[in-house]
Amino acid sequence: MIEGEIFPAILSAPNIRCAKAPAAVRSISREHALDFAKLPLEVEPEGLIKEVKALLDTGIPVNAVYDELLAPAARSLGQMWEDDSCDFVDVTMGLWRLQEVMREISAWGFEPSATPENQKRKAAFFPMPGDQHFMGPQMLEDVFTRAGWNALAMTQARRTDIIGLLSMESFNLVALTLSRDCPSAAVRNIIDAMRLASRNPDVVILVGGRMINHNPAVVAEVGADGTGADARAALDLAERLLKSAKVHAHLKR
Repeated sequence: MIEGEIFPAILSAPNIRCAKAPAAVRSISREHALDFAKLPLEVEPEGLIKEVKALLDTGIPVNAVYDELLAPAARSLGQMWEDDSCDFVDVTMGLWRLQEVMREISAWGFEPSATPENQKRKAAFFPMPGDQHFMGPQMLEDVFTRAGWNALAMTQARRTDIIGLLSMESFNLVALTLSRDCPSAAVRNIIDAMRLASRNPDVVILVGGRMINHNPAVVAEVGADGTGADARAALDLAERLLKSAKVHAHLKR
């Protein structure tokens, strides 16, 4: 569970957009990040949340907290586990505490940054059927919703659920997350089925997760339109792809 779900989810923590970000974007110092990385082994979530809130109160943007504080802390725990300098129980508790911090930040409800165009866009996020990594779709849903999209995540979707939804509703974007290795042919098979069933013939399909991050060549093998290393990267790519598709459609007229 640690390798297949919790750790990959934290490493791909999204960069949530905040509509009221300060004009002068501040950054977290490397020294501060290194000090914070030691805390999840000893400090309960309430203490970690207090540390994060203190940073946000000084003007540090939310995306910096994810990129420069929480993700490095998770990587540090993983490294200690690999080096046998930390046991399984300690790593499990440390990662759980970081999860609680991310859940709390999400609950604070930073004001979404929406454009009229994004408000018309629909996205759906699924784990690969049989995959136990449910946090990826949830994080994607959160980030895209904050950007103004009409987004939903199905965290335990069967193949029939995915195909059925795409055949009933029109989506601009669909994303599939893969945390565990599986045959490329199986992924391509479901992507082909998704395109065939989609009410939108121009649907953009992204893939992501640990399997893809470890081997980006899989994107082309399975017939996807692209990938993002994290939720924010997926959002940026989706918006670029849809903008490009819109331009191409206009030129065809």
